[in-house]
Amino acid sequence: MSRISAAFKSFFSILFSGELPADVATSFGYVRASSVKSTPAAAPVAPKPAAPTATPSDGAVQILSILQRDARMVDFLMEDISAYSDDQVGAAVRDIQSQAREALQRYMKIAPVVDGVEGVFVKTESVAKGAFKLIGNVPPNGKAPGGLLRHKGWKADKVELPAAPPTGGLLAPAEIEVE
Repeated sequence: MSRISAAFKSFFSILFSGELPADVATSFGYVRASSVKSTPAAAPVAPKPAAPTATPSDGAVQILSILQRDARMVDFLMEDISAYSDDQVGAAVRDIQSQAREALQRYMKIAPVVDGVEGVFVKTESVAKGAFKLIGNVPPNGKAPGGLLRHKGWKADKVELPAAPPTGGLLAPAEIEVE
């Protein structure tokens, strides 16, 4: 049996029946010829191993991986930029910011916590508990009726990361050029 015909036969067999054809398995040494039966018997079904579950750290690694892939964000953050002029850094940041913003918008809907104008008075009761922090002249009891909005804050209204297996912390593979 040629490798190409075995590949096609295996592909469609696995696609439609979920099993590798017995003759292909035998010809490539995955099973002994004596163990292959001409009539398939109902084999006991082994329990499938539990699929790895995604954890919050997997999502964090995945979003960093996307930002690295699309905007080279990790490269930029890990590089010592102190030797570069402000003009050089500014030119690099413009491209990185644009590409990172597009990547985030592709997979997330990010919205302000307080949809208001910065510098305007905001009542703390109008903002969800835990979604703001008080800064400045905060009373000793840690509570205040309101204050001037200095930063709108950000929240992820929607996250649609593509399904991906756990990567073991890999953000981007090393690139090795072959000459």
